[in-house]
Amino acid sequence: MTTATASELLPAVHWGGTEITRLIIGGNQIRGFSHVSVELDEEMRDYHTVDNTVASWFRAEACGLNTMQSRGDAVVFERLQAYRERGGTMQWICQTAGEHPDPFENIREIADHDPIAIYHHGSVSDSLWQSGTFDQVEDRLKAMRDTGAMVGIAAHMPEILQYVEDQGWDVDFYMTCFYNIAKNARRELVAEGAQNIEPFDDGDRDVICEFIQQTDKPCIAYKILGASRKCSSAESIREAFKFALDRIKPIDIVNVGMFQKHSDQVAMNAEIVREIG
Repeated sequence: MTTATASELLPAVHWGGTEITRLIIGGNQIRGFSHVSVELDEEMRDYHTVDNTVASWFRAEACGLNTMQSRGDAVVFERLQAYRERGGTMQWICQTAGEHPDPFENIREIADHDPIAIYHHGSVSDSLWQSGTFDQVEDRLKAMRDTGAMVGIAAHMPEILQYVEDQGWDVDFYMTCFYNIAKNARRELVAEGAQNIEPFDDGDRDVICEFIQQTDKPCIAYKILGASRKCSSAESIREAFKFALDRIKPIDIVNVGMFQKHSDQVAMNAEIVREIG
């Protein structure tokens, strides 16, 4: 398997002493979080064996990416270990696992696997905000700080990130979702609760981009393709990338999940960012 050399890297930004390519590969597909259907969730989980996951990461290296993102759980840890044992060199940004019974223990487990950054799970942020118990997140961020990794927070609701900004909490970066899928008034249960129809309203992009522009902290923009809703054609994909890259700051990056089963999405996305990023 081929690894990209420094001269072949995609355009990159510098966060502290760390260089990160403006496109990083996301991890929802590995664990079957498609935000589309139960059937696609299952297909993604079935595809992402250890070997296929590692192959996707090596393909990202070969296409000029130097950083990946995924959640911190036992399945990912297994694949991460295999990737590194086979010579993988991409940096790792890790999301906390929302289902873990002890968030502080989860942070310690993640730290044992040498991430360059840890961030708080966005759906957990949303849930705690809606229940009025969000301030407990600050202690979790302090625990992340104690690991020596960069510290971030994700949320699907822009008001959460604005609150963190206004309160001056100690974070290095924000995970900024282009779609506020936590708008409860727009959610409908189908298939006896097995799947939620999540709102993907293009107007949400303008709201989060306003936040991205007004904060001095770097941001990782995610769901820029609307969890595949902007993928009807090569041109629609390019337009979605251009929309994002034109509206985030020069120090910001985009995080895109890539599913390699049916096409080489890694190469296509890398080519777009190499051209316009």
